[in-house]
Amino acid sequence: MATSVRAERDDSLPPAAPPSSPGSRRRRSSPGGLRSRLYRWDIKAIPYVFIAPFFLTFAAFGLFPLLYTGWLSLNRVELGGDPTWKGLENYTDLATSEFFWNALLNTFTIGVISTVPQLLMALGLAHLLNYRLRGRGFFRVAILAPYATSIAAATLVFAQLFNTDYGMINGLLDWIGIGPVDWESSKWPAQIAISVIVTWRWTGYNALIYLAAMQAVPQDLYEAASLDGASRWRQFISVTIPSIRPTILFTIIVSTIGATQLFGEPMLYGGSVGISGGSGNQFQTLSLLMYEKGWVTGALGQASAIAWVMLLLLLLIGGVQALVSRHNRKKLGG
Repeated sequence: MATSVRAERDDSLPPAAPPSSPGSRRRRSSPGGLRSRLYRWDIKAIPYVFIAPFFLTFAAFGLFPLLYTGWLSLNRVELGGDPTWKGLENYTDLATSEFFWNALLNTFTIGVISTVPQLLMALGLAHLLNYRLRGRGFFRVAILAPYATSIAAATLVFAQLFNTDYGMINGLLDWIGIGPVDWESSKWPAQIAISVIVTWRWTGYNALIYLAAMQAVPQDLYEAASLDGASRWRQFISVTIPSIRPTILFTIIVSTIGATQLFGEPMLYGGSVGISGGSGNQFQTLSLLMYEKGWVTGALGQASAIAWVMLLLLLLIGGVQALVSRHNRKKLGG
């Protein structure tokens, strides 16, 4: 009897579903697995998609021109002609060229004459603006105005001021009893005039960089120095300068790089002979020589070699900065 009742109950239950095969289980779970894989790929690929435009632009307008210029520097290339392999001959020609060494020396002297006074005045201005002055915001904006001025406009104005015949500078010198100075044809006066233009334009920019660094110096250091009886000058020498030393090194390197690439000011200052750096190449820089070789004489191979020499100089300057920075970090850490 019990057996028949158990059989009736078993007959009333629905039939058990057949066991699912592994293939059907994979088919049912495949949509979710595909979404998870797409999600993982999305998480990994999206950052590269975001930065891809920069690298593509850099490869097209930075890396390719750099490599192509390096290839041109190993060839004899003239406008409208086919390149001819020369190896390192362009570089050996530069080593024996008096125009190259003259341009290199001019670049160095103009860089020193413009960079040293520029950074010293920028430090002084930043130190003054770091104190509570009336109209401090106005002065901070005013010292940045030269940087916002067009190079062409500023250079043309200074060219009139330094004009040998009717310039204001010679007028002031004549008023105090000094004879007129040939600011265009003489080597050192011309380089000083160009350096004045560079100094006028970049002093305010560097002053704001120094000001930002000075405002990050802890006030406790100044208070402690004041309690020790240190004057403002002593605080500037013993507290401010050591605290902003990395910023000073940064501005020195950036200003040196800018002096190495100096082009617009001497070209516009010289007028019709600006590309050659004056009638006697007295203020021709490496950038002007590169432009003259490439687009005036048509020697693109030599111009490319000059460009690569400038690149090597900049890399050398960057290496010196890295070594000095590492030395300062070790010194502070020790």
